[in-house]
Amino acid sequence: MKLEQIYTGCLAHAAYYLESKGEAAIFDPLREVQPYIDRAEKDGAKIKYVFETHFHADFVSGHLDLQKKTGAKIVFGPTAKPGYDALVATDGQVFEVGDYKVKVIHTPGHTMESTTYMLIDENDNEHGIITGDTLFIGDVGRPDLAQHVISDLTEEKLAGHLYDSLRNKIMPLSDDLIVYPNHGAGSACGKMMSKETTDTLGHQKEVNYALREDMTREEFIKELLTGLTAPPGYFPQNVLLNIKGYDSLDTIMHKAKTPLSVEGFDAAANESGALMLDTRDAEDFAKGFIPNSINIGLDGSFAQWVGELIPDVKQEILLITYPDKQEEAITRLSRVGYDNTIGYLDGGFESWEKAGKEYEAVGRITVKEFEEQYNSEKPIVFDVRKKSEYDSEHVIGAINVPLNEINQHLSQFPKDKPFVLYCAGGYRSMIASSILKQRGWEDLVDVIDGFDGIAKTTVEKSEYVCPTTML
Repeated sequence: MKLEQIYTGCLAHAAYYLESKGEAAIFDPLREVQPYIDRAEKDGAKIKYVFETHFHADFVSGHLDLQKKTGAKIVFGPTAKPGYDALVATDGQVFEVGDYKVKVIHTPGHTMESTTYMLIDENDNEHGIITGDTLFIGDVGRPDLAQHVISDLTEEKLAGHLYDSLRNKIMPLSDDLIVYPNHGAGSACGKMMSKETTDTLGHQKEVNYALREDMTREEFIKELLTGLTAPPGYFPQNVLLNIKGYDSLDTIMHKAKTPLSVEGFDAAANESGALMLDTRDAEDFAKGFIPNSINIGLDGSFAQWVGELIPDVKQEILLITYPDKQEEAITRLSRVGYDNTIGYLDGGFESWEKAGKEYEAVGRITVKEFEEQYNSEKPIVFDVRKKSEYDSEHVIGAINVPLNEINQHLSQFPKDKPFVLYCAGGYRSMIASSILKQRGWEDLVDVIDGFDGIAKTTVEKSEYVCPTTML
């Protein structure tokens, strides 16, 4: 079967391309659709269908632009109510793509319209299942997202629906089917996804905690809901964009790709209330940045951190990028619904510096310098990694303020004493440093190479040891 997984690591997202006899289908596409169109043209194929497994929360799908550009029909599973022209399939309905068939299997639970698509080859053999966020490798979709859009859909109700979908629709299927999920490790749509992005259903029945045969409904609901952290604030906003529709990426790009002179950028920042977002690497940002800008580097989980830290997708944004990176930044912002970039600094930060404009810097120290300072002075130290990372191992005495919660815990950072920030490798701690600098904190430094480097030093560390469990 000619099926390709198109994986985007920064979003831990998988789209799928299916082609047979000059007809193609795309499953769960990202916002920028030209790569899918190019792929089909390479095969001499026409995109016939865009299959959506559900209304996504963590990204804005490209289904509408694909429909507009190719004439493809958008297909959702049962109960979906899109605000645009789309085909809402019935449970068990079969679609033909060349010699292949795509069978609809309604699997509510992650959301009520969540659907799994069975792939059937030219010999009528069942090949695999595209599961969306119903079944991941090592995990299943979290059931607490739809309630942020429809209040009476509690997480307990959705977890119960997911239990039924897995037991009645997925687990009875053949063990040799290939599972093709929508996400891998790093996505906030689950809590313990594997780094692997495909597996056999039979192996998942053996190793996935949610597919244990002897698991009761009550046990499933309890295990599924235990340990869930709050979803990023932009998730409900992305769901609504996917339900109601959005502007074409071409329109967004045309508006956003506006080069601004130093004076024009400065005026726009002062007059518009736009957020100045610097997407350069932590090392370059630390050496010099425009006052009141924040740093979220493109060379990392850019879109996810934008979504975590900028609460309103309608926020106007002014970009500071490397000279050849503005289009990438605009695209990756739009992937998660941030469509209001109003321009970028022409020539990047260097043009600001050459114009003699005021700029600031962030102090950084090496792991060796931190080791010496820690052993002699015992400075105030903040760990901005996730709680699970902190619980696993951390510097003795470090205070844990996860980066995604920093805006709710600003009072914990002293303004009258110096302090040190670290994360795993320096990416998140520079984001934290920029946010604190924007809000008036001055006497801070971050650790280059973060805890990954600190772990190799003599700095005292606390390590969690899992207690032995009697079976």
